[in-house]
Amino acid sequence: MSRSIVRQSKFRHVFGQTVKAEQGYDDIRVSKVTWDSSFCAVNPKFLAVIVESSGGGAFLVLPLFKTGRVDKNYPLVVGHSGPVLDIDWCPHDDNILASCSEDCTAMVWQIPDHALIRPLSDPVVVLEGHSKRVGIVTWHPTARNILLTAGSDNLVIIWNVGTGEPLISMDDHPDLIYSISWNRNGSLFCTTCKDRRLRICDPRKREVVAERLAPHEGIRPMRAIFTRDGNIFTTGFTRMSQRELGLWDPTNFEDPIALLELDTSNGVLLPYYDADANMVYLCGKGDSSIRYFEITEEPPYVHYLSTFSSKEPQRGMGFMPKRGVDVTKCEIARLYKLLDKKCEPITMTVPRKSDLFQDDLYPDTAGPEPAIEAEEWLDGRDEDPILMSMREAYMPPKSRELKVAKKNVLDSRPTTRRSMSTLETNSLPPELLERLLEEIQNLKATVLSQEKRICDLENKLSQYTNGTA
Repeated sequence: MSRSIVRQSKFRHVFGQTVKAEQGYDDIRVSKVTWDSSFCAVNPKFLAVIVESSGGGAFLVLPLFKTGRVDKNYPLVVGHSGPVLDIDWCPHDDNILASCSEDCTAMVWQIPDHALIRPLSDPVVVLEGHSKRVGIVTWHPTARNILLTAGSDNLVIIWNVGTGEPLISMDDHPDLIYSISWNRNGSLFCTTCKDRRLRICDPRKREVVAERLAPHEGIRPMRAIFTRDGNIFTTGFTRMSQRELGLWDPTNFEDPIALLELDTSNGVLLPYYDADANMVYLCGKGDSSIRYFEITEEPPYVHYLSTFSSKEPQRGMGFMPKRGVDVTKCEIARLYKLLDKKCEPITMTVPRKSDLFQDDLYPDTAGPEPAIEAEEWLDGRDEDPILMSMREAYMPPKSRELKVAKKNVLDSRPTTRRSMSTLETNSLPPELLERLLEEIQNLKATVLSQEKRICDLENKLSQYTNGTA
């Protein structure tokens, strides 16, 4: 008789939870443009959402703390003359955001720390180089001021936004580009295209270094992202229009490391990758659920963990960088789900009983400091992201703060306390002496009862925190 062995993983019990209604963002007119973009970008300071706008394209930028109902007259970022298709926060400056639009341009914006008082219409720089609409914009993960754009003219252009100049232009794609993802150090990027090919490109050599025809046999759009190990995770469709995910080794594109059929649905699966936990969250447009998987080195390599389900279908999704999660609550990811008229934050949490900082859940993560300058990257230098510790963000709960009163251990002299017998009782009237003794006895009884009460409350608190109550 065979016994099934449960796979050991600290992420096996991760669960998703929608925050309280008052912690969401209401009355947001999410864009209805037909483009398979996430429509949302988030960082530890701001939430940005592409919205409906008359007379051009616009997006909304809110400080994270500004929850609740959004005023219908709240100022927007309104520089584009056509609908905005994609937005992306700079990983090295939480106040810098890039956008691209149907007006054939990409723009870079400086967002002030405070909430906008008037509409923002003056970008820091306008990037003009595409002849058709620009649908993808993504920042380099480690080099300062390097931005990549891709348009319906099938061009990929890499810019130095510090000077506003195009550095590299690649025209290797014969058809519409669906998605682009940088690898961990920004030396390569992978693309999916309408010609059903998955390509790996070296931008500084201006060439495609590897490609695979039809990693998914269906003709519907694919998505691809690099993992931290250099493999490529893809989502697409089978020939029978079933949604499918795959994991590929770029050095051997012949056979997949893993290929898994999911379900039958029309929505394109957008993958969001957590490099620290090696987890992928799959969010389908029009779905009301989020599936999440763990990638490991043991078969079957892509392990299904669980599904978060809610009632309403999602229009888009934002994914918080790891340095923006709440480590005191063992939160390992936070997603921002766009609905028709609002945005709901969803927290992904690992259940732990201890309130202490969880080292195994929070390895050092990519920080906001760029590893190299634009010129160094262009000259051929590659660097991994500069890591930061998550422990600095940990704040112990007040109920768990330990207060220690240090005493001088060298001072071993007994403290002398004069007893009532040494008092010169002859000088006190008997009535006063009796009253003093009675008051001392009452105070002693009060202190004893309070100490017992404190002890009972501490025991009860310990039971609640340990989950035994």
